[in-house]
Amino acid sequence: MSFILTINPGNTSTKVALFDDEKSMRMEVIRHSKKETEKYASITDQLDFRKNAVEEFLNRGKIDLESIDYYIGRGGYMKPVKSGLYEVNKEMLDDLRTTKYGEHASNLGAMIAYSFASLNDKKAFMLDPICVDELDSVARLSGHPAVPRVSVFHALNQKRIARNAARDMGRDYKDVNIIVAHLGSGISVGLHKKGLITDLTNAIDGEGPFTPERSGAVPTRLFIRYVFKHGLDYKESESMLYGKSGMYAYLGTNNFQNVMEEYEAKKDEKVKLVVEAMAYQISKSIASLAAPASGDIDIIIITGGLAYSKTFTGLIIPSIKFITDNVRVYPGEDELQAMAEGVVQGLKGEVEILKY
Repeated sequence: MSFILTINPGNTSTKVALFDDEKSMRMEVIRHSKKETEKYASITDQLDFRKNAVEEFLNRGKIDLESIDYYIGRGGYMKPVKSGLYEVNKEMLDDLRTTKYGEHASNLGAMIAYSFASLNDKKAFMLDPICVDELDSVARLSGHPAVPRVSVFHALNQKRIARNAARDMGRDYKDVNIIVAHLGSGISVGLHKKGLITDLTNAIDGEGPFTPERSGAVPTRLFIRYVFKHGLDYKESESMLYGKSGMYAYLGTNNFQNVMEEYEAKKDEKVKLVVEAMAYQISKSIASLAAPASGDIDIIIITGGLAYSKTFTGLIIPSIKFITDNVRVYPGEDELQAMAEGVVQGLKGEVEILKY
């Protein structure tokens, strides 16, 4: 038996859990307000703040660092890699610290895991980072060679949910075609063709549907015109697309639960329009990914935090059932469990521990 600490930093929370092999012993979602995180100029600057939050979790549970055998953090923006389990090394940490490939809260996962592991000469890992890249060659062309399409999405949850769904069907993941829509503060939709995610909507860089706080795809010429007309700098332009856009830009809030309560009350026409437009765009993204598989889709999965709302998923499902009647909802995400299982499988030799 091994004690495994799993760490999943997100934009507004840090999820932490202690596992005894694959059995969860203690789990907590530590919330961070915008007031707390906006003190820091960059995500990397939040490292000590997030580490302290994990230390408080350990103290509350009276968990001794020396009792933990392995650490694993959610994987962030790095060079494109294949799906799998990686041991954290210097090259990985350098790329995450310097934000060479991009900045995201998940960059902190491996950094926090390694910082704790190094105190007691233990190993730190990372599983299926957001930069897992299995795209088909034709999916990489965007329309201009200076701006290629890249693979950035909820790889950890998408892979786990797709494998679970295939198993629930009595099939092997490598024998089925699956579309997974991960719906959260960020939204990514992926086409899993015979075990590889060959096309997807990038969850961060302005593709796919708008989300509670991200723009998704917007008309590029009109966006450029707006930026120049109003003299916006890089940070201001980026925040228009990421963090202060989507539902937040239309309604002044990114609190999806509150918005859905207003939607169900049927009193605000603007709320009704925005919610239904988001569901409409998600449905379009799902349907568009059926084309690369010539419509041969065995199952469509809706997952992520927004999937807890039956009202919201009920707006999407009727629009996509023409692809397949087999549409299933797996609300939430099992990323902490997935990470613990990944470490156990690596230690048992069931999966290869890869080098970054």
